[in-house]
Amino acid sequence: MKSSLRSRFLLRLWSFAGGVSIRTKIFGIVLGSTLLLSLGFTVQVRAALIKVLVEKSREQGVSIARDIAARSTDLILVNDLFSLHQLLAETQANFPDVRYAFILDPNGQVLVHTFGEGFPENLASMNSVAPDSYQNTVLLNTDEGMVWDVAVPIFGEKAGVARVGISDQGVRQTLSGLTSQLGLTILVVLAISLLAATLLTWILTRPILELVQAASAIAHGDFSARVLRWANDEIGDLAEAFNQMALELGRMDELRREREQLRKQLLEGVIVAQEEERRRIARELHDSTSQSLTSLIVGLRMLETAADLEQVRDQSQQLRQNTRQTLEDVHALAVQLRPPVLDDLGLNAALGRFIQEFRKRFNVSVDFQVLGLEHKRLPPTIETAVYRILQEALTNAAKHAQAEHISVLLEERDGQISGIVEDDGQGFNAEQTLRTGLQEAKLGLYGMQERAQQLGGSLVIESKPGQGTTIYARIPIEAINGGKNSSISG
Repeated sequence: MKSSLRSRFLLRLWSFAGGVSIRTKIFGIVLGSTLLLSLGFTVQVRAALIKVLVEKSREQGVSIARDIAARSTDLILVNDLFSLHQLLAETQANFPDVRYAFILDPNGQVLVHTFGEGFPENLASMNSVAPDSYQNTVLLNTDEGMVWDVAVPIFGEKAGVARVGISDQGVRQTLSGLTSQLGLTILVVLAISLLAATLLTWILTRPILELVQAASAIAHGDFSARVLRWANDEIGDLAEAFNQMALELGRMDELRREREQLRKQLLEGVIVAQEEERRRIARELHDSTSQSLTSLIVGLRMLETAADLEQVRDQSQQLRQNTRQTLEDVHALAVQLRPPVLDDLGLNAALGRFIQEFRKRFNVSVDFQVLGLEHKRLPPTIETAVYRILQEALTNAAKHAQAEHISVLLEERDGQISGIVEDDGQGFNAEQTLRTGLQEAKLGLYGMQERAQQLGGSLVIESKPGQGTTIYARIPIEAINGGKNSSISG
């Protein structure tokens, strides 16, 4: 039960401490520590001073009582009570802490005393001293406070006993004055501590508050927020690390925005390309296929009206030629859209067929080499992606780089497909082109990157003006699961 209550108390205390600001914590720690230390110091000083003052008062009482005993011996022997009374009066006048003094004869009877209104009852019997003792002191609690009653034998108690009462008024006054001085000192120390806490709080919390404001600005998208490094300490290191983080976040946000812009442009380019392709197909169908089919219809009508067998034969031969040409045009159009050999025979054969037609079309020397894929098929998504990447790379080398010789390497190694296209063209600044280059080239390169990245691969472009271009495309074969959801296909 006690352990549970203690745990609850600690949890509540921790919750309260965590709910206040850093400034409040610092003020609380500094002022609380100063106050506790000051109070502890005051208590210790008072305790030590009380001990010293009490001992001093007791020793003073013993000294006064012995002096009275020594000076009163002869006066007692001659029974000079007047002189004894004068002796006690002078002693009380010279020592303000002496509350009373009196002398007892050997029989315990009061000879002289300093009580003007009468000797207190039972006071004489409250303290006694042995004849062979140096002194005896007892503490009496009176209506006027505590009194140290000191008894000293006179001439071995043969002449009587001298008694002196030392009041604690002097001790209390001394303690009161000292306590007042300590209190004033504590106030001064608290004021200094308050100033120190204010300065310390300002030094510690100002950079932290700046960090909070800068972090809030970054959370709202303002990556230009920075904080000043106040000192070469841990907080300064934190500010430096924060600025570096903000810089990296700004770069990442800039890249993200640029990537989104490129993605948007790529999507627009894909849509435009699709529309252009549809327009071209429609034009091809209208200009070529449609005219060929119309010619077939006209030929068939003429065949119906043919007069003799020879005319039928000539007309049929012409119709076969038109039909063959139409079939070739439709086949060429289908191959341009998507080569059937890619689905039927695989990537190796499709690239070989494309490169053959590429040499004739652009009159460019192309070396094509395949390693590890001579008799192996890949997942369809990977074959399509690699085919389109290499197709785009070859087209860019011929159209934009004006290359005369191109080398193509297709290799399967360590569970990944590598495609390398190297040309001797005019080259370009790859980074600058990706950032500010022509839209067509920019979207083509970005499209190649998108195809590789969507399958968990990478595309690296190495190029310098006047030194040609090398493109490295690497795609892991196990990326088939991620490739099924690719949004850039065919």
